[in-house]
Amino acid sequence: MSPAAERTPWHWLVVGRTSRSLVLVVVFVALLLDNMLLTVVVPIVPTFLYSTEYEGANTSDAPMQTEPSPPALKAPPFISMFSYFDNTTITILGSTSTVELVNRTESSPTSQPPTTSPPVPSGCPEGEEFLAQENVRVGLLFASKALVQLVVNPTVGLLTNRIGYHIPMFIGFVIMFLSTVMFAFSGTYTWLFIARALQGIGSSFSSVAGLGMLASVYTDDAERGNAMGIALGGLALGVLIGAPFGSLMYEFVGKSSPFLVLAFLALLDGALQLCILQPSKICPESTRGTPVFTLLRDPYILIAAGALCFSNMGVAMLEPTLPIWMMQTMCSPKWQLGMAFLPASISYLIGTNLFGILANKMGRWLCSLIGMAVVGISLLCVPLAKNIYGLIGPNSGLGFAIGMVDSSMMPIMGYLVDLRHTSVYGNVYAIADVAFCMGFAIGPSTGGAIVRAMGFPGLMVIIGVINMAYAPLCWYLRNPPAKEEKMAILSQGCPLQIQSYTAQKTLRDFPLTDDSDVEAENAE
Repeated sequence: MSPAAERTPWHWLVVGRTSRSLVLVVVFVALLLDNMLLTVVVPIVPTFLYSTEYEGANTSDAPMQTEPSPPALKAPPFISMFSYFDNTTITILGSTSTVELVNRTESSPTSQPPTTSPPVPSGCPEGEEFLAQENVRVGLLFASKALVQLVVNPTVGLLTNRIGYHIPMFIGFVIMFLSTVMFAFSGTYTWLFIARALQGIGSSFSSVAGLGMLASVYTDDAERGNAMGIALGGLALGVLIGAPFGSLMYEFVGKSSPFLVLAFLALLDGALQLCILQPSKICPESTRGTPVFTLLRDPYILIAAGALCFSNMGVAMLEPTLPIWMMQTMCSPKWQLGMAFLPASISYLIGTNLFGILANKMGRWLCSLIGMAVVGISLLCVPLAKNIYGLIGPNSGLGFAIGMVDSSMMPIMGYLVDLRHTSVYGNVYAIADVAFCMGFAIGPSTGGAIVRAMGFPGLMVIIGVINMAYAPLCWYLRNPPAKEEKMAILSQGCPLQIQSYTAQKTLRDFPLTDDSDVEAENAE
């Protein structure tokens, strides 16, 4: 081939389709946009619902609060003389009934306490009962995405075994784009709920297919751990950008602006998938994967899934409740509601990239154990904050610890399948995503109710203690045994870790072509 032909865009595209690095880029971008949309609504929805649904009550109360204030200032000097000079008080105040004047004098002391409250709640919302109910409603809205994703994930795992990972990835992009546009133009709670649930379907396709694709391309355990850490870095970056980006755009531009920007970025992601993944091709797995129910009976997979669930449940409970708690106790403006999550997002980004490499050296089980313990301690410290600066330390520790757990548990799920089951990864990463979604489903839906019953500090104590109590179970992942046919390796005294970590079949170019199975059989 001539040098000029090698420099053409078509040649670059053909070479790029066989590159594992570009596959990692596609998954990175998909997780980035998914989690930007996940967190961009966190500071927007509570204040948007408050401004739209409580605005009528505020406007109706405003004239009632402004009318009594002028008489309250003038009433005491004249009403003090009321019992002696009836005619003078009546002519000055212009009232025709003395009973009304007495009632105004009796109500004037009670109207004085509000005169001290307006300077304090200059940025604070007024409807305490409305905010208490909003905790539950916002929690259910946030949980709807995870609940739908929880139901769809097993189906996506089976679908990837039958048709491969490319088409489900592209389906996820299409659904995510529709959900983003719906968020931009939804003006009621019902439409926001539907958009959030639709996002759950798209996220299920993108995350299960993306993680399964990485596990199938990076067969070496060390490389897989690094790739998973980079991909989770995309997830972390989405969480990092989402909440501050949403709060700033909502404050200074408008509600629809952040979602329209995300919709444009989603179109670019779709174009990238069309070029790299060729989603029109059906590439089924060459071997039959282990059924989901068989994997769910594996105690080691359940322990790893539980670690993912409970560690992420902490931040899932914070998403709907922390902004409302800040509105009530700190009188925080809109832009601070999203910025409060910035330390957690930055530390999560650092944690996933750092421990994607270190966890393999220090032991992923130990990394997860320490991470869950730190998650519990950080959650216990959140209610101690008196302002937004007091949240920097607890939220930073929370994000860093969750990064430790995620970057350790995701590679462990693939390793357990290699060690104890068939090396087909769609179903096991469907389980991992189900565990992740259970945290984000149970957390917001129950968090609002617990806050209403026990308060925000009580909620943090409950979830913090749960994480610290679950952490010792990660010790069982220290040296999981092989299953059935691989037990012979143990009896020979061979280093099982090396045997299970290396691929037994030849690597094939990605994406798979129609003749790839024939080539693999000839190579064997």
